[in-house]
Amino acid sequence: MYKVFIVDDEPFILSGLEDILDWEQLGLEITGQAENGQEALDRLRQSPADILITDISMPVMTGLELIRAAREFLPEMKVVVLSGYDEFRYVKEGLTLGIENYLLKPINLEEFQRTLETIVEKLDVSRLDTQWWEYTNSVLKDNVLLRWLRGQIDPGERSERLNLVGLPLGGRYVQVALVQADPATEAFRKNVEDLVSAQTSFFMFWDSDNDLVLIHNYEEAPKGAEQMASMLQEISGLCAAGQGLRAAVGSAVEGVDAAPSSYEQAKQAQEFMEIHPEQSLIHYEQLKDRKEDLGAVLPEDWSEYSKLIMGKNLPALTERIELYFFGKAMEALTPELLREISVEWILYFRMLIKDIRSEMEREFIAEGLTAIRRANSLPGLSAAIQQTSASIIELLDRELKSPVVNQVLNYIEKSYSEDLSLKKLGFMFNIHPVYLGQLFHKTTGESFAEYMNRYRIDRAKEQLRSTNLKVHEIARNVGYWEMGYFYKQFKKYVGISPTEFKGLL
Repeated sequence: MYKVFIVDDEPFILSGLEDILDWEQLGLEITGQAENGQEALDRLRQSPADILITDISMPVMTGLELIRAAREFLPEMKVVVLSGYDEFRYVKEGLTLGIENYLLKPINLEEFQRTLETIVEKLDVSRLDTQWWEYTNSVLKDNVLLRWLRGQIDPGERSERLNLVGLPLGGRYVQVALVQADPATEAFRKNVEDLVSAQTSFFMFWDSDNDLVLIHNYEEAPKGAEQMASMLQEISGLCAAGQGLRAAVGSAVEGVDAAPSSYEQAKQAQEFMEIHPEQSLIHYEQLKDRKEDLGAVLPEDWSEYSKLIMGKNLPALTERIELYFFGKAMEALTPELLREISVEWILYFRMLIKDIRSEMEREFIAEGLTAIRRANSLPGLSAAIQQTSASIIELLDRELKSPVVNQVLNYIEKSYSEDLSLKKLGFMFNIHPVYLGQLFHKTTGESFAEYMNRYRIDRAKEQLRSTNLKVHEIARNVGYWEMGYFYKQFKKYVGISPTEFKGLL
């Protein structure tokens, strides 16, 4: 809703204007009234409005004086003048002040409404331009940060791009943490972004797994660890009741070029945490000794196992696992170390199928870990790993054969104007919404939200070409009930606003 402030020295006109239109339907809300210009100016300073509707001739301060004074602190405010004076000098001065229209009393209701509709369209476009700039800047920032942490950007380009989006790197050390919130609500995300943006040595973005990637770039080593711990504590304090939070922290590294190693360490710590859900915070340093002990006996090359799993060759895979577990390297190992090796195998399985993220995947991993904890012999551990590998192959086989995405696409084609979500469609087709989202992306190459927006905008373009319906009617026909969001998506996929698109036809 855009805010409207009305000024007129005749009370019956103020009340009449309030009743003459369905302001809510226009996307407007009357938030203030005044009977003279000075009173209006004082109230606008306290409660700014998007649209000012004012008379010309008023006591204390005229409408034109009000407009001139209000422009100093509300330069973008739209103004409509209602006047009983049909004099060119008033019209001319109003135009120089940038008014939207000069309407004579008694008001022509149809012209008044059309004027407001045009103003709302202008405000929508202006708001979308701002939102689009913010969105574009955010996408650029996230892309540069992710490429930097993956080692996919050279130092010169990295510095140039980060400076462009306002994120210069000046500290000597870098440390990366991955934070998972369950659930990651919009309120939590907003509060975290406000918290982190207020600290000049911290940067952040949300990755495709909905994890918060927290980057600390600082100068003094001792203080850096304290600052990271403090930041994680403050983020934890933003959680609502019942909201879980877990953090995996990479090592501090010297030099921004070494940042990818801290990021990779945080990823490894996070994977370890996934099979130890009782852990809420883990540092990579805690895993160092463990990895050194395991390094001598874990497979040097996992690729052969991967090929057998992806090829669904269970007999050959079972044989390879048995050869591994009953090899000479296992003979002198303690039971505890053998269990740790088995846990590494579960981690390997989870990494191999991490893109599926279904309830079945979680179930298989949990069953494998339970079997490892219960096993009291080497054959028992080997059997647990073999059973888990068989379950993983079964899961991959089911994924490839699932017809559910085609059913969903057919339903979207018939019902795209409805309120659709992965949760609703998952319930309809008896599949977990997170898993459905993963399958949808694999099949279409787009996320569910991207596909729905693109599909709906294509239908909107068809209606703009072939009907005389108004823009807001078409928006509702294709499933958008919030005009600002419709304009944003239309401009994202088409490059211009719906109004501009219709004008080109």
